Amino acid sequence: MRKKNTYILLVAVCLYACGGNRAIISPKQVNPYQYTVQKKATGTHGAVVSAHPLASEAGLAILKLGGNAIDAAITTQLTLAVVYPAAGNIGGGGFLVAHLADGKDVTLDYREKAPGAATRDMYLDANGNAITALSVNGHLASGVPGTVAGLFAAAKYSKLPFRKLIQPAIDLAEKGFVITADEASDLNRSREAFIKYNTVTPAFVKASPWKAGDTLVQKDLANTLKRIRDNGQAGFYEGETARLIVAEMQRGKGIITYDDLKSYAARDRQPSIFDYKGYKVVTMPLPSSGGVLLPQMMKMIEDKPIKSYGFQTVQSVQLMTEVERRAYADRAKFLGDVDFYKVPIKTLTSDAYAKQRMKDYDPNKAGSSTAVQAGIVPESEETTHLSVYDSQGNAVAVTTTLNGGYGSKTVVGGAGFLLNNEMDDFSVKPGVPNMYGAVGGDANAIVPGKRMLSSMTPTIVLKNGKPYLVVGTPGGTTITTSVFQTLVNILEFDMNADDAVNKPKFHHQWLPDEVMVERDFPQAVREKLQQMGYKITVRGAIGRTEVIRVLPDGSFEAVGDKRGDDHAAGY
Repeated sequence: MRKKNTYILLVAVCLYACGGNRAIISPKQVNPYQYTVQKKATGTHGAVVSAHPLASEAGLAILKLGGNAIDAAITTQLTLAVVYPAAGNIGGGGFLVAHLADGKDVTLDYREKAPGAATRDMYLDANGNAITALSVNGHLASGVPGTVAGLFAAAKYSKLPFRKLIQPAIDLAEKGFVITADEASDLNRSREAFIKYNTVTPAFVKASPWKAGDTLVQKDLANTLKRIRDNGQAGFYEGETARLIVAEMQRGKGIITYDDLKSYAARDRQPSIFDYKGYKVVTMPLPSSGGVLLPQMMKMIEDKPIKSYGFQTVQSVQLMTEVERRAYADRAKFLGDVDFYKVPIKTLTSDAYAKQRMKDYDPNKAGSSTAVQAGIVPESEETTHLSVYDSQGNAVAVTTTLNGGYGSKTVVGGAGFLLNNEMDDFSVKPGVPNMYGAVGGDANAIVPGKRMLSSMTPTIVLKNGKPYLVVGTPGGTTITTSVFQTLVNILEFDMNADDAVNKPKFHHQWLPDEVMVERDFPQAVREKLQQMGYKITVRGAIGRTEVIRVLPDGSFEAVGDKRGDDHAAGY
């Protein structure tokens, strides 16, 4: 651990935010060179759950300084860009879902876009074969980043000045923080890729292997964050940072231009809202596939006695698997950016369609993805999620991503941040799976300026008009099924937030035709499903779900997933 020149994170924030006046509640002091992971938090005033302790505590300190849930979400996202570079980002994009204390539901789309020079067949060779490596690694894999625009779009709902919200991230980038064992392992595993796909050696590469307790300092990233602090959104999409991005593209034969950057804008979207047994569910609409798949799946089980089946019995898992199969078949055919493709959303999310999709459901045997195709309709794994709740009744769910771990593995020389590899979330060729095995077609084909389809599903559940659940997860195509299972765990199986998050998960996405299960998934249920005809594949962790559950007395339980360094902070 680093011993000298230590500083206490958030002291500078207090000096800025208090403006010489005494804060109502002093922020918790967090030493970035010595901290611990906390999986659960309870309280009555506010909570932040994210993928890293320093990010969660930075967001909580903003709540204590008088900021609202939007303020805390902005600070947490910016801090994750520093302390969790595998997925936290300013070089990627994401979605924000919020329910504000005045009753307004907000959904912000700051998903990346295809550059202006992108073409439908840009990842195909002369024979029409997909060169999938080009959409996954290196300069050509990156879409135009949206995160910074999204942060400023969210700031219109915040209380504190942006420069105060960004300062914790600047301090952590400039002065450094110690990394955990998991972070050290991730950096070491990606070392060769960092060397291969960069024209300037990034801060993530050093001579000896990283180990827990090493300090990561990111001076170039600190300077980029300062330009955003001082110049707003233009501090990223114009000026010196834009120059550095374009220079990096030119060195690495990428295609993002000044015009692509300057013209990028976040979008306000109409939320995807549906009712489930008296609960109001607010989630992200397209280009989030979750805005269609989550209501589809919940409606397909709504008239089934799933509560009586019980948690992870053969009956409940088999039903949910078949529901997931049908939803993901529709995803492959119908879903894409609604600004470019007419998607039959109303039909796909209707009660009647859900019933029609389940007509061929057989509870006694495995379905087949050859037989189960998309319905007849007339006419995106390394991501990160954060959940925030404040005492005024504001709730925020944000999922943001670089797509794969460390995105394209390319750091903008002189600017210090990683670029995404979101171009892989387009359908590079009809029927060719992306890095998560998802297939697609014309609805998700590459078009300049188009947003690629995403699996990110930040979600808020309201009970009697008030926030009840704030939930979301990373995990590529497993995101929507993980949110689905978390909601069913709580709304149907009456689980507490801890069990709903940490019990084993499973996933089916139509193709490949297999049920993926975590290692601790019940062996007896696996064997029964195999006897019914299902192919079972055991895999590593599915997602890292962050949940805040508001209890009837106004208190809350906040839980960070056991599958990573996720941290719940509250008071």
